[in-house]
Amino acid sequence: MSKSSRASRRRRGADAEALAAAYLQRQGYQIVAQNFRFGRFGEIDLIASKGELLVFVEVKARRSLRFGLPEEHMTARKRRAFLRAVKGYLLEHGLEGVPCRFDFIAVDLSTTPPQLRHYEAAFGSEEAL
Repeated sequence: MSKSSRASRRRRGADAEALAAAYLQRQGYQIVAQNFRFGRFGEIDLIASKGELLVFVEVKARRSLRFGLPEEHMTARKRRAFLRAVKGYLLEHGLEGVPCRFDFIAVDLSTTPPQLRHYEAAFGSEEAL
């Protein structure tokens, strides 16, 4: 993959995350953190809160549906990495036991305006940790 295509992919990802963050804020969530990386174990795109609930969000975007929907690109391996990063975040911030949920936001960039689909509790519950 060339540097320009990698940069384009990163930019597209950042744009999708910004759209998802704005959407969550309109729904009454507060954005707590973005792009939290737990070593080499995984990354969390968005961390939001609503009341006492902490919501960890994975964002996937596609500019074309030729290779499938964004939802189809969240593999079991990526879910495991996401949940490892969540566990790391909770430990690092002393938040074990705080109620949390794992959401997924799909961003379809092939439409104007882009379409967002928000899946609450997409990865099960806290017991998944």
